[in-house]
Amino acid sequence: MNTEITAGLLLASLIGVALGLLGSGGTMITLPVLVYVARVPASEAVAMALVVVGGTSLAGSVMQYRRGHFDARVALLFAVTGVIGAYGGARLTHLVSQPALLTVFSAIMLVVGVTLLRERREAARTVSQGPARCALIGLIVGALTGFLGIGGGFLIVPALTIFGGLDIKKATGTSLAVIALNSLAGLAGQLRYVQFDWWLALAFLAAATAGMAGGVAAKGRLSEHAIRKAFAGFVLTVGLAMAWQNVAALAR
Repeated sequence: MNTEITAGLLLASLIGVALGLLGSGGTMITLPVLVYVARVPASEAVAMALVVVGGTSLAGSVMQYRRGHFDARVALLFAVTGVIGAYGGARLTHLVSQPALLTVFSAIMLVVGVTLLRERREAARTVSQGPARCALIGLIVGALTGFLGIGGGFLIVPALTIFGGLDIKKATGTSLAVIALNSLAGLAGQLRYVQFDWWLALAFLAAATAGMAGGVAAKGRLSEHAIRKAFAGFVLTVGLAMAWQNVAALAR
């Protein structure tokens, strides 16, 4: 195993730790690690990221289900259109250049970084829970999942609290199930256009899942506030570096 892969797997375990501690945001780093550390082409990295995102989200949703932090009805409502959006969004990955893809991804990273810097509130104002609103949000998040290989928890969790009427604990657990289903559909869409190293993807998944289990176990002993701020700074730094590099490539 070469140094680049070893470093990538180590970072994958840290991604899992962040996901276990914070409940969202961790998988946002999967694509940059695959592209810039493991040296995987961006189009293949998106598909591989979906394996990691989907697998870790599935494991996390099972953990949350056992704790009672799960609403199957709302999960199904958001996932119905989410899987359609994810399958269709996979097509977009292969219609843009690598610099364009990574520029869009870096912009999303900056949004996530700012979101993580904000304090998570335990309650949110609930508005109309009409199926049309839930379906639209599900479609948008699903398309982003298929296109960029991200989970979209930073969008799904607020949507579940505002439009789904869930408290923050149930929203976090339910969002993981939605992400897992969206990732599966996005992966099915990606496999129409690209092949990748399954063993490497599964190795990243194993490292991230192990890290997530460690993060969940350590959650009560560490300051979530400090971790959130540190991780947000890391996401913003990586996002800015990616934006600088890829916007310059587009300009040329």
